[in-house]
Parts: sequence; structure tokens; C-alpha cells
Amino acid sequence: MTTLVLASASPARRATLRAAGIEPLVVVSGVDESLLEGLPPLELALRLAELKCTAVVHRQETPADALVLGCDSVLEMGGQALGKPPDAADAVRRWRSMRGGAGVLHTGHCLHDVASGHVAAATASTTVHFADVTDAEIEAYVATGEPLQVAGAFTVDGLGGAFVTRIEGDHHNVVGLSLPLMRELAAELGHAWTDLWS
Repeated sequence: MTTLVLASASPARRATLRAAGIEPLVVVSGVDESLLEGLPPLELALRLAELKCTAVVHRQETPADALVLGCDSVLEMGGQALGKPPDAADAVRRWRSMRGGAGVLHTGHCLHDVASGHVAAATASTTVHFADVTDAEIEAYVATGEPLQVAGAFTVDGLGGAFVTRIEGDHHNVVGLSLPLMRELAAELGHAWTDLWS
């Protein structure tokens, strides 16, 4: 069995891996996401994933034979990259512009084989359609605090699930980690997906 180190504090990513039979070792990267500004959304997601992965590879608690996975998600709306909203007022503004529309959720994935030093990285993109929610629904949702913790100010696996009407692509990607893409990256590095099962 190969140890997978998840370079993320995201409980949703951890839960996705666990549901897929993988018990990750969580090592939070501590990367300042504001370091990268002005990049196109697709590139931004990948670069942040690479930064998080690299930050954890050389940590003392990272096993020498581990696979380290860094992920980062951004929502692209109108060509703009939206990460976590800085405050409740911004989350409300975002939802007012998002409702009834659609965006593309990009999640960058970077997988580093510590033993060999080889790296495989790619971005998965999924189109998300949002319900035409009312102002009252937006305010109640933002008041829960959930939108402030996640890229794009929404979840599909939590309270925000009722506000997502349709998804085109891998639904796991919207949670923050594309299992099919991760399987491909592991294979690229010479690891069978089933070897990651706990």
C-alpha cells in the first residue's frame, strides 16, 4: 500500500478520498494563496496546486515513499477567477451575480512521488449551473458561514447543494478533487489506483 499525503486542510477532499477507499495522511501546506495574482483561472488553479504540493514534499512528517497530492480550486465566472470570498458582503455580491448563471470550477491537481522525485499535474474543469436563488436565500446561506470557507462561495456536498441545478463533468471535481484525474496521474507515475486503497 502506498501512503497518500493530502496537502490540504479541506475536509471535503479528505472525505472524498476516504469514500474512495483511501485514508490520506493530512499535512497542511500553509501556502499563501494571494502569492499568485493575475493568472488566468485554469493556470491559477494548477500553479496553486503545485505550490501546495511542493511545500509539503520536504516536510519532516512526509514519508519518504509517499505520494503527495496538492489541489486547489477556483471558480471561473466571466473570465474572472474566484477563490474563497474575503468576507460575507463579498459572498453575497458573488451569489447575486452567480444566480441563474453558470461557471466553470477548475481544480488543479499536482501529484509528487517523493521516492522518485517525479511529478504529474493537470487541471480538471466542470461546468456548474446555479439556481435562481432569492436574496433571502443568499443572505441565509452566507449567514451559515459555509460560502466563506470554499472556492467560488458554494458547495455541492453541503448546504449549497440545493442551489446547484446541474453539473457538466466530474462531480467529485466540484467537491475539490477529481478521482478519475487523480487515478490517471497516479498511473502516469507508475502507481496502480488500487494500491492506494487502505
